[in-house]
Amino acid sequence: MNTFQTGYRVSYSDTDQMGFMHHSNYLKYYETARWELFRSIGIPYPEIEKDGIILPVIDASLKFIKPTYYDQKILINTKVKAQSGARIIFDYQAINEAGEIINEAHITVACVKKSTGKACIPSKKIKDALNELINK
Repeated sequence: MNTFQTGYRVSYSDTDQMGFMHHSNYLKYYETARWELFRSIGIPYPEIEKDGIILPVIDASLKFIKPTYYDQKILINTKVKAQSGARIIFDYQAINEAGEIINEAHITVACVKKSTGKACIPSKKIKDALNELINK
């Protein structure tokens, strides 16, 4: 399966005055899901950083479909859509307990050498692991 799933329960501190999960928290949840995906394929983020590489977000697009509330359980589906050059593109879906899609996102990260701040090609290990997910 090329979609990785991560579950969350919305905490009170993640909600806003309107009682909804604040829109900025989707990015936080998606980031955690992305790192859990890397961990699941045997490449935890500390290992990537140890190699002098960072993966900053360079583009993010979110579509808000339904609100999310305090204490609601949500499931994040993360899929590696593409890897090209220094860029890795992820697609996300947040799904509520009723099985409804509540949010969708497309997030692009860049592989960057921490020492120079310049884009670089991911290691063979990362490229091979991501291509395996993409081609499943």
